[in-house]
Amino acid sequence: MAVRRVKPSLYVSVDIEADGPIPGPYSMLSLGAAVAGTQDAGGFTAADPQRQTFYRELRPISEQFVPKALAVSGLDRERLGRDGAEPAVALAEFTGWVREVSAGAQPVMCGYPASYDWTFLYWYLIRFTGSSPFGHSGCLDMKTLYATKAGVPLRAVAKGTMPRHLLSSRRHTHHALDDAIEQAELLANLMAWPGPHA
Repeated sequence: MAVRRVKPSLYVSVDIEADGPIPGPYSMLSLGAAVAGTQDAGGFTAADPQRQTFYRELRPISEQFVPKALAVSGLDRERLGRDGAEPAVALAEFTGWVREVSAGAQPVMCGYPASYDWTFLYWYLIRFTGSSPFGHSGCLDMKTLYATKAGVPLRAVAKGTMPRHLLSSRRHTHHALDDAIEQAELLANLMAWPGPHA
């Protein structure tokens, strides 16, 4: 019986900033991504997350926004209305970048937490390009990864509860690229961590 060769996974740390809780009524305003590393049968190999990155600021797609959500990123909707990239252009460029950096591997989006960023990213990819380079489920949540390794309930997980050596030394700035790089370092640390009882 032939053994099916499984392609390695190429982990892409993604962070988005948005002006509300869900895509459609609200807008993704910026998208940052950084290659975090590759995993194959031999294990995980971390990448320098500053080496292969992607960043775009996007034009809002609706007039609606939640002021508190907008304030988190500090982005200016009026400026983005003038200068932001058209979502179809930005998402096509992002798809091209993912395909380029993941040549020979299967790309996996990773986030902390992935649920929010994935919701916006996947919706925008399907809405504006018709497909996703990650498929419909190529997504890894770092909170779940930590909870599984630490043996704790998922809802008990916060960065403040994690051992400090797992966290990136970078500040969480709410700039999408800064945070994608920070989270790429967190993923590399989590992948190397044997857990609290090792």
